[in-house]
Amino acid sequence: MSRTQRTNEGRGRLGSVLSGVAVALGCVLFLGGFVWGAFLYQPYTVPTGSMTPTIGSGDRVLAQRIDGDEVRRGDVVVFEQSTWGDLPMVKRVVGVGGDRIACCKDGKLTVNGKEVAEPYLPEGKGAAATGIPTTTVPKGRLFLLGDERSGSLDSSVHLGDGEHGSVPRDAVQARVDAVAWPMDKFGMLERPDGFADMPGGISEPGPLRMMVIAIVVGMVLVLGGAAYGPVAKRMGRRRAGGRTQEIAGVG
Repeated sequence: MSRTQRTNEGRGRLGSVLSGVAVALGCVLFLGGFVWGAFLYQPYTVPTGSMTPTIGSGDRVLAQRIDGDEVRRGDVVVFEQSTWGDLPMVKRVVGVGGDRIACCKDGKLTVNGKEVAEPYLPEGKGAAATGIPTTTVPKGRLFLLGDERSGSLDSSVHLGDGEHGSVPRDAVQARVDAVAWPMDKFGMLERPDGFADMPGGISEPGPLRMMVIAIVVGMVLVLGGAAYGPVAKRMGRRRAGGRTQEIAGVG
């Protein structure tokens, strides 16, 4: 056996090993990303336009399952409150226990006397459809508003229901991390900086981005590793054909 043949066989074996490793690693990343996501995230369809323009009616969102104690100001959360309805709802947290909420000073929402920048509101719309008298959020509860304030049945509408229109933290089921559908709106939700310097700060994004990267990289490795065999065989045939032609020419 010639040195060239031995070299080619060695390369072939190494390529097969690397191909198998790529496919195995790709499967781990691809399936692991999906399992990780299924464990941490829940898809929801938003039934109304009360969170426009951040989330529109009929949009599909991915929400991370969290405990109510993890909620921070500015979070968009999925929750259920029996006095508000019997379906999961999606609103933005603007106040936590002990906060004083009011609207509107110079057309802006205030939390503990500080005006809050709300870039997520519809362009040209105010911070509230009607005024919100100074309201203290009870301990262990949340004050929630829709981004489309003129059509949102939120805490401002339920002020007279008791507990100043707030909902308990344990009513929260998940925190929205991203819009998954429609594709033209696909992306992570931004954390609003207007609440960043308040006690507790704002929440950190969940691991959704890492999961997507793991799935994409895994898919690339699986496809690349699986394609190695056919490509290597085709290249081998071409090399063999070239050698045959050379021998025939010599003869």
